[in-house]
Amino acid sequence: MNTVEQFECVIALCRSLFEKKLKDYGASWRIMRPESITDQIFIKAKRIRSLEIKGFSKIEEGIKPEFIAIVNYGVIGLIQLQLNFSDTIDISPEEALALYDRHITESKELMYAKNHDYDEAWRSMRISSYTDLILTKLYRTKEIEEHKGQTLVSEGVDANYMDMINYALFALIKLQYED
Repeated sequence: MNTVEQFECVIALCRSLFEKKLKDYGASWRIMRPESITDQIFIKAKRIRSLEIKGFSKIEEGIKPEFIAIVNYGVIGLIQLQLNFSDTIDISPEEALALYDRHITESKELMYAKNHDYDEAWRSMRISSYTDLILTKLYRTKEIEEHKGQTLVSEGVDANYMDMINYALFALIKLQYED
């Protein structure tokens, strides 16, 4: 498989889970403020790092579901930045999926552009490096959120969410296809 096919496969995996959870819970995440979404991604990334360091898990799930969650929470974060949070579930599952598709496509297109310029350097990286980069992006995002979105020279929260999505997708490709 080539890079595009691999990306499409792991994105389909993430989207499928997102769609199933929409059927179970609806868009209940609409009440979450972006800061809470950042913290959810942080929890997932910290668990991945913990498992990487310890080398084993006491819960039967490995790191793959956590990277899927980072992708999906990253997309949720982008949706919340676009729509702002709500006190109710104010979108249908169909609307949520359309928004998911829009934001995952934007993230994917950013990755394709960067991948062209960096010549697939991500393939030579370790999965633990993606974890560390995601955690770095999370700390940066938390700082930007503390500063109410104001930056001097840095990209905003949305760009950080997109980068986290793409690092998690890189990890999923490596986990899925390069074992």
